Amino acid sequence: MNVLELEEGWETIQTGITKLIDILEGPDESTPQAEVNLISALYNTVYAMVTQKDPHNYSEELYERYEGVYVDYLKSKVLPSVQEKHGVSMLQEPVKRWATYKVMVRKLCTCFLYLDRYYIPRKSLPSLSDVGLSCFRKEIMKVGVKDSVIALINHEREGGEIDQALLKNVLQVYVDLKSYVNDFETAFLNDTADYYTQIASSWSKEDYAAKAEECLRKEKGRVTHYLESSSEEKLLKRVQDVLNAAA
Repeated sequence: MNVLELEEGWETIQTGITKLIDILEGPDESTPQAEVNLISALYNTVYAMVTQKDPHNYSEELYERYEGVYVDYLKSKVLPSVQEKHGVSMLQEPVKRWATYKVMVRKLCTCFLYLDRYYIPRKSLPSLSDVGLSCFRKEIMKVGVKDSVIALINHEREGGEIDQALLKNVLQVYVDLKSYVNDFETAFLNDTADYYTQIASSWSKEDYAAKAEECLRKEKGRVTHYLESSSEEKLLKRVQDVLNAAA
């Protein structure tokens, strides 16, 4: 049986992944069958490389390079387009890119499936899907996205008009990444407390109760329009506690 060496096999895999990304980012003239054939060829190459006997079993090397595929793609093709934009435009970019990236992860998971079945469980490593999600979280969603979302919410609190549908879509990315609480909600609740501590100090005693009630109503509306429903109780309690302390 012929041995498929690491660099030779990886060159074949890289070429196939580049073609797959081109198809996903389109427009591309490839037929659905061409994509199926490409994924099948990638799967077969990976399979051959991870089922060879040592020292030619390259499961560990392919797992590491699998993550590198995402990091390289995000840093070269996605991050620059996010960093060059600001405000609303900057938030639109991760939402648009996430839609394509999710498909990319799903298809690459299929190509590297044999790792998920045997190598990953044996080594207790993050799944192929989790690796893909983690890369997007670290490389894209931690580059000013949270601060831009909070800034827009505060703009709305000040009476400004915002794109609530866009905010909902951005926050859905956090949900998809299983990082809504850690990467957004915690900071949002802390900022909310700071915001109401500051503005409540300027309210007159005569208007305080009415203003407090109005603020709570509007915060509840934010949950309805774009925040996760799981945030409602925590958000309202945090605002109520701040307003009670400042009264």
